[in-house]
Amino acid sequence: MSMLEIEGLNVWFGRDRDRVDAVKQASFNVGAGESFGLVGESGSGKSTILRAITGLAPTWSGRIAVGGMAIGRSRPKQFYKKVQMVFQDPYASLHPRHSVDAVLGETLHLHGFNDIDARVVKLLDDVGLGQKFRFRYPHQLSGGQRQRVAIARALAPEPELLLLDEPTSALDVSVQAEILNLLADLRQEHGLTYLMVSHDLSVVGHMCDRLAVMKDGEIVEIMDVAALRAMQATHPYSQHLLQASV
Repeated sequence: MSMLEIEGLNVWFGRDRDRVDAVKQASFNVGAGESFGLVGESGSGKSTILRAITGLAPTWSGRIAVGGMAIGRSRPKQFYKKVQMVFQDPYASLHPRHSVDAVLGETLHLHGFNDIDARVVKLLDDVGLGQKFRFRYPHQLSGGQRQRVAIARALAPEPELLLLDEPTSALDVSVQAEILNLLADLRQEHGLTYLMVSHDLSVVGHMCDRLAVMKDGEIVEIMDVAALRAMQATHPYSQHLLQASV
């Protein structure tokens, strides 16, 4: 069963002569429980696809379906219980004047949960922080700890699909592996589906089952991670990316 279906997706910004086509005729499916990567250089359209799915890029055409249900221009509240996003910069995505407790508690309240205290504690345990971080503020946390809070917030509505936009690129190298391993564990424990954007092929090789290579807004190749590890790309641009990563 497909958790996410993208067919003929076009995303653009601006109008008439100022129009910029950021994504052109992108098509791929992500199976339930799968981790799928989008790779390519900066400006290739990877993050724009995530933004189109969540409604942050409103000008698009084509078909987007989650769990078999096609998405229109507006997203019902139920959509955000099923789909959540983890952004690249954990500091920018957390309110500087809200404690960890407030961030998680507000998210749980918005999604209609009642046992908020117990759920906040469970979320902090799930992401490896624990209760001692509950009443701290973002400026009192390291980059890795802030990203763990952002992941906990994304997990709060009990989603099925997580959109991961370069979730470790703003972190120190020593912390990146910890966050990637946490995400791998959470996927297994919660039966999550991932769509992950990354420019780092080693990250995709560690985290994903399949990947799509993007260039100038277009998907030029879809391959499984075994082909990636064996350096068996067929498109010249994919081959260039693989060679540059060695």
